[in-house]
Amino acid sequence: MRNRVTKFWLLALIVLLPASLLARTKLVEDDHSYDDPYISMAAPAYCATNHNVGKIVLAVTNYGVFAAEGDALITESDCFTGNRVSACEYPKRSGTQYSYSGAFWIGAVVGRDTLVSVGADGWQRTNEMFPDEAPFGNMIRRSIIDPEDPEYEGAVSEQDFIAVYTDTYTSGVSGLENDFFGRPHIPINIEVTQRSYSWSYPYADDFVLFDYSIRNIGVERLTKVYMGIYVDADVGPGGEQLGQGGGDLGADNEFADDICGFRETNPETLRVGNTDVEYIDTVNIAWIADVTGDLDDIGGTPVPAVTATRIVRTPSEELDVSFNWWISRGDAALDFGPQAIRSYRNYTTGGTGTPEGDVNKYHVLRNREFDYDQIYTANIPPNDSVWLTPPSNLGQDFANGFDTRYLLSFGPFTIDPGQTLPISFAYVAGENFHTDATNGQRNLGDSYNPDLYYENLNFDNLGTNSRWASWVYDNPGVDSDTDGYAGQFIEVCGDSIGVSIDTTRDTTGVIISIDTNTIYQNGCDTSYFAGDGVPDFRGASPPPAPAIWLIPEVGAIRVRFNGQRSETTRDVFSRDLDFEGYKVYIGRDDREASYSLVAAYDRQNYNKLVYDYVADEFKLIDIPYTLDSLRALYGGGNPDWDPATYTRNNPYRGADDSAFAFEAQGFNRSEFGVTTPIEKVYDDWEDLFPGDYGISSPDSVPDSLSFLVTDDGYFKYYDYEITIENLLPTVPWYVNVTSSDYGSPASGLPALETSKTVGAKNTYALASSDQIAQGDGKIYVWPNPYRIDGNYLSGGFEGRFSRFSSPIPDRERRIHFANLPPKCTIKIFTLDGDLVREIQHDVPLSDPNYIHEEWDMITRNTQLVVTGIYYWTVEIPDAETQIGKLVIIM
Repeated sequence: MRNRVTKFWLLALIVLLPASLLARTKLVEDDHSYDDPYISMAAPAYCATNHNVGKIVLAVTNYGVFAAEGDALITESDCFTGNRVSACEYPKRSGTQYSYSGAFWIGAVVGRDTLVSVGADGWQRTNEMFPDEAPFGNMIRRSIIDPEDPEYEGAVSEQDFIAVYTDTYTSGVSGLENDFFGRPHIPINIEVTQRSYSWSYPYADDFVLFDYSIRNIGVERLTKVYMGIYVDADVGPGGEQLGQGGGDLGADNEFADDICGFRETNPETLRVGNTDVEYIDTVNIAWIADVTGDLDDIGGTPVPAVTATRIVRTPSEELDVSFNWWISRGDAALDFGPQAIRSYRNYTTGGTGTPEGDVNKYHVLRNREFDYDQIYTANIPPNDSVWLTPPSNLGQDFANGFDTRYLLSFGPFTIDPGQTLPISFAYVAGENFHTDATNGQRNLGDSYNPDLYYENLNFDNLGTNSRWASWVYDNPGVDSDTDGYAGQFIEVCGDSIGVSIDTTRDTTGVIISIDTNTIYQNGCDTSYFAGDGVPDFRGASPPPAPAIWLIPEVGAIRVRFNGQRSETTRDVFSRDLDFEGYKVYIGRDDREASYSLVAAYDRQNYNKLVYDYVADEFKLIDIPYTLDSLRALYGGGNPDWDPATYTRNNPYRGADDSAFAFEAQGFNRSEFGVTTPIEKVYDDWEDLFPGDYGISSPDSVPDSLSFLVTDDGYFKYYDYEITIENLLPTVPWYVNVTSSDYGSPASGLPALETSKTVGAKNTYALASSDQIAQGDGKIYVWPNPYRIDGNYLSGGFEGRFSRFSSPIPDRERRIHFANLPPKCTIKIFTLDGDLVREIQHDVPLSDPNYIHEEWDMITRNTQLVVTGIYYWTVEIPDAETQIGKLVIIM
């Protein structure tokens, strides 16, 4: 009878489960006996990629792993670009690594089973979450940068990645292994939709926001559900330097000297009216860093920053939160982690650290422990009443850095079949965590003084970045669901100017202590420090960057750009048209540090600084004023009145004894061809303003007004150009045009500018496009001769995108063909007439790089070319074939 019941239950499960789930799930009976492995239709569509528009470079995947690289990934190459994936580099291009692997964990009680599924566990090389087969499991990429890009629709940030994966595979996939005790993976039957967002704006470029939706795709209720974020940092040099860190209290490798801890609050300052109010921000962040930042490692790569996890949304406000850390010594029996006596569990591994198997992992997810910070390990005395004592004589060794990992977890929840629960967190980095190169050795090595060591750590930047992450997730003062509640605020009240404040309270009525001598305006000033609890995932942004085109010329590049979107897009918060100006940059490669400012256009306006007699300083309160408005307000309408006359040392004095200083907002270069080399494309541009004709979109222009619109569909009024001259024709030039706003003094935001690197275009300063398109230009090749000792990397001819240093790998070598028409065939021959390589060059005329092609010096037999004299031909449709010689010395 039991077998009949079981078979009927299995039949019901087959009917209820979706076909896509059955295709990748083995059926498990009550006694956990397993059928033969399923026959997969196709492999999962594994994908790993990098968030890299901001200052932090962070890996994400579609199999539950993040902040990972190398052997911590199933796939090491970026599925969108083919480049090597970096785990967590900060700041970008610094050559550092702040993570080895991070992962999502979830545990639940399912029927009579206690189950845990992990993206990775970090030590058994176990992966238990996988995407569907292609194309269903493919990761999706979106961006708000260009509204005309197909990836724009539905985008939230400058770089969105969306992935969907499940824990329902039980065999036949990479990384899925039996656990420490020999038990195979048993699915909870959950589907995770993971969305991650990043920005390049200065206030938001230090974090990546993650938004998860966890759906029960099984037929059983999931009870006592706990979720967690697992991080194993291994802080040190990255890339090719990996494993070369050291110098920290005797550690030889980057993974052996990490410390971690938990920070519940951070002191912050909020501008309320004219007053800076200090308050305590509840951050609840788990952090991890190198013990000294390698500041004491002379000649090495310093890692002075810190990274952290901050939970910004959970399915319920009332939760049990746990913070657990442990260290690995290569053997579970030797591993150590703090355990509270009240919640102690024997892992049956011989150690107290690494939680092997589902039951032990579930215990750590839900034990409600807040472990002490790692540096205090040696402070735990024998027979402590709260914590188990660390192994004999090893407390200080653990305290001064080890191979550490942590788990930040929360719950419990219940998820019914078909129900979805959300979770959102920010992975945040902070600069200048370490500033004292001797702090670690002095206070954790030569002597043991963890309090003094802690005082020398700097959490300021991490706290500020963490606060911005929470504000971007849930915008303060924004009533997202229109229910009348816009979040928590601080209110400062006073009777009038010259009267000290009466009270300063938060929304719960608690009085906040501030300087009672501060002077306020009439009434109350209010500033929000928290949102309404409804996710926004939206940050203040500069106006969209203009559309740009590069037109190469001999020794020059003509840059045309159209600012229609830049000048007509309202700020998402203030709803003001806050466009301020443009900046034109050029560089030899795509690194931000390579770009130099060529020209700027900036509207003529001024900041009014108000003198605060109490603080004895000038403060910026309002948005900029135009020159005409200032002349009307303070100059009596005199057209010659100059606000720049009134400086901080020579302020303007008002009738009420107020004092103002005026400073230019930006460059104030707004006369085309006079104060700025940027010019309007059309001489009659003043007669082409679309608003004068009642037109707001080029798509709605009638035929009678078609003279307002360019051939490529933009308003002519917003067309600009500049020619950058005296450029070498043999190297690529990267050009970008950014747009900026004037900031928001009320919220403490400085002026924002779009990214120098995002959306940049590159080309060569070669012959005119018309000449090349007709095939009349002389084609040439460089370097010629090519010498293996030519050090072409320093000249930018090859290896510009390689992570390697000179000498570069053979497959990074390049020979360049220039002055090409859009379509032609390049052939390289030996002197005997044997074909070495054929390259089909077919690039649209609209691409500024159509004039250029590269040969990687690999033959058609996939071998590196050898020393010799070669000749090349370029066959051009409807034009004469060009021929030349090429010498290679290897």
